[in-house]
Amino acid sequence: MTSDQTASLIYLLLLGMLVGSYALVASRRNLGRSLRHGALWGLIFLGVIVGYGLWEDVRSTVIPRQSVLSEQGQIEVPLARDGHYHMVLDINGVPVQFVVDTGASDIVLTQADAQRAGIELDGLPFLGTANTANGTVPTARVRLDEVDLNGIVDQRVPALVNGGEMNGSLLGMSYLNRFSEVSFGNGKMVLTR
Repeated sequence: MTSDQTASLIYLLLLGMLVGSYALVASRRNLGRSLRHGALWGLIFLGVIVGYGLWEDVRSTVIPRQSVLSEQGQIEVPLARDGHYHMVLDINGVPVQFVVDTGASDIVLTQADAQRAGIELDGLPFLGTANTANGTVPTARVRLDEVDLNGIVDQRVPALVNGGEMNGSLLGMSYLNRFSEVSFGNGKMVLTR
């Protein structure tokens, strides 16, 4: 536990003791009932803390991630609750979250993801345009030194950097066409190289 977390815990305990003390003084006549309510709230508070601490473990179990089936040379990607396929690819050694978009022609990076992957935005020529649901946006062509999908590595991969606002990076058909087979069914997408 870091010093900030320890300080926060001490603060919360002191605040809880202060509120609890006030509640005891205010309800001296019904002390038994007040203690039961205090214990109930304490258990609820403890449950929230435990739930928050275990959320990542629960999330990885409940919401499965992409998996590699190396014996078949396949990658399986589960359909997310939002109805999209989400994949994490290492772009120039940096993990980037993508939404699979079969309606997009290219890999399209947000400006933030491009910067994280080591692409300098200053002086990047936004000479192209793309028609999106939000209208026409400027784009800049780049080459990604390395794209790694769970050990399947491609080099010098063409991509676009979106000059407009975007919620997340898109994985379009230019990348999906690198696979010999892409299939959709039973709540998953299977990529075969």
